Amino acid sequence: MKQIYFLISFALLSYVVVAQEELTGTILETSSTKELPLPGANVYWLGSSIGAITSADGTFSIPYKFSYNQLVISYVGFKTDTLTVNENKPIRHILQASEELDAVEISTRKQATQKSYLKASNTFTVTSDELLKAACCNLAESFETNPSIDVNFADAVSGTRQIKMLGLTSPYILIATENIPAIRGASQAYGLSFIPGTWVESIQITKGTGSVVNGFESIAGQINTELVKPTTDDKLFVNLYGASNERLELNTHFNTAVSDKWSTGVYIHGNTHQEKHDTNDDGFLDMPLYNQINLMNRWQYTNPEKGVVSFINLKYLNDEKQGGQVNFDPERDQGTTNYWGSDIETERFEVTTKLGYVNPEIPYQSLGFQTAFSHHEQDSYFGLNLYDIKHSSFYSNLVYNTIISDSRHKVKTGLSFTYDHYDELVNNTTYERTENSVGGFFEYAYDNLDKLTMTAGLRVDQHNRLGFFVTPRFHVRYTPWEKSALRASIGRGKRSANIFAENQNMFSSARQINILNSGGKVYGLDPEIAWNYGVSYLQGFNLFARKADVTFDFYRTDFQNQVVVDWENPFEVNFYNLEGDSYANSFQFEFNYNAFEHFDMRLAYKYYDIKTDYNSGSLEKPLVPKHRLFANASYETAVKDNGAQWKFDATYNWLSSQRLPSTDLSAAEYQLSDRSPTVGTLNLQMTKVFSPQFELYLGGENVTNVRQDRPVISADNPFGSNFDSNFVYGPIYGSLYYAGLRFRMK
Repeated sequence: MKQIYFLISFALLSYVVVAQEELTGTILETSSTKELPLPGANVYWLGSSIGAITSADGTFSIPYKFSYNQLVISYVGFKTDTLTVNENKPIRHILQASEELDAVEISTRKQATQKSYLKASNTFTVTSDELLKAACCNLAESFETNPSIDVNFADAVSGTRQIKMLGLTSPYILIATENIPAIRGASQAYGLSFIPGTWVESIQITKGTGSVVNGFESIAGQINTELVKPTTDDKLFVNLYGASNERLELNTHFNTAVSDKWSTGVYIHGNTHQEKHDTNDDGFLDMPLYNQINLMNRWQYTNPEKGVVSFINLKYLNDEKQGGQVNFDPERDQGTTNYWGSDIETERFEVTTKLGYVNPEIPYQSLGFQTAFSHHEQDSYFGLNLYDIKHSSFYSNLVYNTIISDSRHKVKTGLSFTYDHYDELVNNTTYERTENSVGGFFEYAYDNLDKLTMTAGLRVDQHNRLGFFVTPRFHVRYTPWEKSALRASIGRGKRSANIFAENQNMFSSARQINILNSGGKVYGLDPEIAWNYGVSYLQGFNLFARKADVTFDFYRTDFQNQVVVDWENPFEVNFYNLEGDSYANSFQFEFNYNAFEHFDMRLAYKYYDIKTDYNSGSLEKPLVPKHRLFANASYETAVKDNGAQWKFDATYNWLSSQRLPSTDLSAAEYQLSDRSPTVGTLNLQMTKVFSPQFELYLGGENVTNVRQDRPVISADNPFGSNFDSNFVYGPIYGSLYYAGLRFRMK
């Protein structure tokens, strides 16, 4: 371990050199009688590899020394100029448009999922175009067309969708909103359903450990959600959704400019489902009844002259879910054994702020400050099990960006602080604790804009329960030949396991909850620590004169310690520290192809090898398919002059058999086979765009009507010792059809 810390520290220090002088200037163009900034112009010293690109206001900064005296300025469509520079004084230069170039029209289509050939980390962006391929009513439902994220139901009662990356559940993924950690602690189980899909502008998904800038908890990856901005979102947006199960949703956005620098947006989301469904006649609701109201007021301040951008977000959420037996009446049956029922009431308030400053004189220097406060309160019961949690959280992060020597060497450094207070009631036992940490980080990035990109980061944290620890992370990208990217990464993550908040599905069973205390400082358990290693290869090419690319990924997560969640006794769920080995291997192959004009297809295969040493022996992780096949096809007609077009999308998912936790100790009638059947589902959607302002969509989920048999064990005796709703490996409800409309005013 010490050797790894030494190597990473040495790699960081070896690139720190003495800063040189900087030559600054402004490049302009003429339009009629005005002089306008020319962003994106190339500025470089003749005969060297030292260069820069002008920013949005036409300014640039480039390393200077006396031996440099020929400065070249170029831009497509303009005459290239070479200036003689004899002293370090600011330059102001006007490029003249070239009259020798013929006009060439180049048309291309923006990819709905964008992969980078240049970033050091294995990061790709899911754009709003990709999100519109499905209903995407909330963030949990935004990954149906993405093969890198697995989506499944956590249990047969709550209707909660759970995501996995690299075979690991969401607690091992750092889920952030605009680079502020968001889905964590009390919100871990249901928080993905608290972010409406229409609020999402794009999603950045990083495989492997993320950046040290965002914290120490990321192990399997990072998901960052960018929200729509008041200055770029529609002035008015309305999305109305209705489904065959009588689920209704309404989203409205109102955005306006308050002044030349201030803009604000009001975002309202409401959803409801009040119809009882029991298609398998087991007496339990196939999906819960619920109501949710979700409000956000977003303020944006932009002052380009002073280089300041700021955001203030105010959010309020009220969410209610009722599940259980069809005949359950909460006013009559709560706390009794008349009928089994569940009720989850959540109220959440958030305030987040972001302040960014870019030095107008030195554009590569910037300072960012983020804060987030949230208060989450959940009151819930599951049959006779009670679970209440209050979680107050504060987060702040200060980040400074600059360069060393020239723009190929970039540095991020800063300080962060987190505070979390938990107050939990589990049946008759109260668990209360406070966690806080102070940390500092340093991240160095090297980019020669051609063959090699590298990011090496190190952070140190002092945590009141986890102690003092160091988190190293390293990402590198190498381009062996054209349209290729070979990546490797290694990193460490550490976290506290919130065993009750993260595993609330266990309350929907008759299992006894046991914590095998080992003297740790969180529920008597030690923190989770894991190393993640990964390699990835991306290759773009032309196939029959059409664009295509293939990706191969392999990632391994090795746990030094893990809080094992043991379901192998059907009458118990046991939590204890890992003694032995626990690992997760993930391999993925993905093929993207633009088969013909406006038609795209995506094929993927994924293999998981995930094992843990339980008290009963080394076992494959339950309810994780070893093999997964994914296929997506999308087609759009050409856009007419009035903006009208048709869009079609189809997604198929096939899951191999999954190991089920042991039921050998159960009575014969409640025993299950060792593995589940295979599952294949098909989703379809069709959209008619009438104009840039109005469109209708119609779709179906699980149109082949696949349904899991017996999702609830001992459904006829829910207060008996064999009751369990956690053996969910496929759809419960069957086919679901929906329709909706979108209306917008620019």
